[in-house]
Amino acid sequence: MALLEPKLNLKVAQRQILTPGLMQMVSVLALNKLELKEMIDAEMVENPILEEIDESVPMLDQMAGREERLERSAEEAVAPPKDVFSEIDFGSYFQEYLDPGYRTQPEFEESEKPSFENFLSQPTTLADHLAWQLGALSLDAQLEAAAEFVVGNLNEDGYLTASEEELDAAYRAAPGEAASGNGHTPGEGATLDLLRRAIDLVRHLDPAGVGACDLRQCLALQIAAQLQEFHQMYGGPLDETVVDAHGSFRDEAEARIEERRRAMEVAALIVERHLPLLQKRDLKDLARAAQVKPEEAHAAVEYIRTLDPRPGRMYNREQARLIEPDGLFVKRCGEWVVSMNEEDMHSLRLSRRYRNMLIAQDTEKEVKEYVKERFRSAMQLMRNIAQRKSTILRTCEVIVRRQQEFLDKGLEALRPMMIKEVAEEIGVHPSTVSRAVANKYAHTPQGVLELRFFFSESANGPEGADTPLLVLKRKVRKLIEEENPKKPFTDDQLAALLQAQGIQITRRTVAKYREDMNIPSTHQRRKRE
Repeated sequence: MALLEPKLNLKVAQRQILTPGLMQMVSVLALNKLELKEMIDAEMVENPILEEIDESVPMLDQMAGREERLERSAEEAVAPPKDVFSEIDFGSYFQEYLDPGYRTQPEFEESEKPSFENFLSQPTTLADHLAWQLGALSLDAQLEAAAEFVVGNLNEDGYLTASEEELDAAYRAAPGEAASGNGHTPGEGATLDLLRRAIDLVRHLDPAGVGACDLRQCLALQIAAQLQEFHQMYGGPLDETVVDAHGSFRDEAEARIEERRRAMEVAALIVERHLPLLQKRDLKDLARAAQVKPEEAHAAVEYIRTLDPRPGRMYNREQARLIEPDGLFVKRCGEWVVSMNEEDMHSLRLSRRYRNMLIAQDTEKEVKEYVKERFRSAMQLMRNIAQRKSTILRTCEVIVRRQQEFLDKGLEALRPMMIKEVAEEIGVHPSTVSRAVANKYAHTPQGVLELRFFFSESANGPEGADTPLLVLKRKVRKLIEEENPKKPFTDDQLAALLQAQGIQITRRTVAKYREDMNIPSTHQRRKRE
């Protein structure tokens, strides 16, 4: 039997360990200007060593001589205990961070700030809009709870993607949902029937089309709702007294109403039975399958175009994201330069009051250790902020040097540029440049652009001229926009036209770019009479 014996083994291995300071540097570099300001606000609340310079208060360097004399006399009167930390020359070590303060003059002119009223309201979501309508109805507790449950399962487009069986199982499993106001819990069949009534109720709410399971049902619900409203408004004959001076107004109005009614009825038929043909945009085949006249099919298709395939998007729109550029590309004395946007940024400094606590003899040991740790944390943060600024500035300078033609002429002059190339030029890892340009924006003569916009792969031409993929996709789109709708270009023809411009590209690549831009195929783009 083997005995347990202690043994010593040597093992050599390499490990890359991220220190807290390095982790903070990486996270600070990835922040944009707005996020950085929020992060600094949070750090100032947590770390009392950090102070913001008040521009309205005179700088402390105006009183530096007086403070130095007072500190010198205090130090001569009482000799401080020897401490490695206290022996640091704060005047030189904190030269950029202590009073009179670390400050960079803003290079942007004063701009008009957004009105405070822009922050007072919150947009209404689809769930809020539907809940408001349910609250205005007189419903029993069970039906109202089931309807709210259905509303909570709608996606952003307003569709109900879950099946009735899945809704039934989830509703019965949800605590407090299946029970009514009197504590009675309906059975399995009763719950499914209740959910069906709730789904039907939601489908009759505004906007029309919510609660549908698919596109066909969504369009059919909208057509049915508009048909019902149409019959309520124009169901009866027109008033015979409503005529014009020539007595022809009533006949013309009745003809228009009948034409509109017929278009809605044909549209309902197409959506119900011939939706695949509608997607192919073949009016002749569509009219033949629906057994209607081509002009009636055309009117129905034009009416269907007015419907909303995503009715929930009008309430679930993504809110516009506030952007503040981190840099400004400007031309001075005929040369393009980079200016960092530091408007509204905090001007940080280390607290002199806490510095004096470190050298005071009567400061308790625990307090002194806490202040030391806070000093280290504050200094690390300020160094990381300065490192972030330096990295972004150097990256922007390389972008400006390589993209001067774009800044002067526009998108057609954009040159291909890789993150790896910029990283090698400024002497950092490509991941550092990737973080430096992520969610960062620059104000240029061509608009406010994300820094990632300037990085694009290239397609090589026969003479070695490189074309960025962004420009290449734009050329493909432009050719398609200028084509004859009755005879659209095929992918082979598009590739041949681009090759004639000196761009080596294959049909498969053109097809890939066309699909990336959500442009239909040749057959789908062709307009048939």
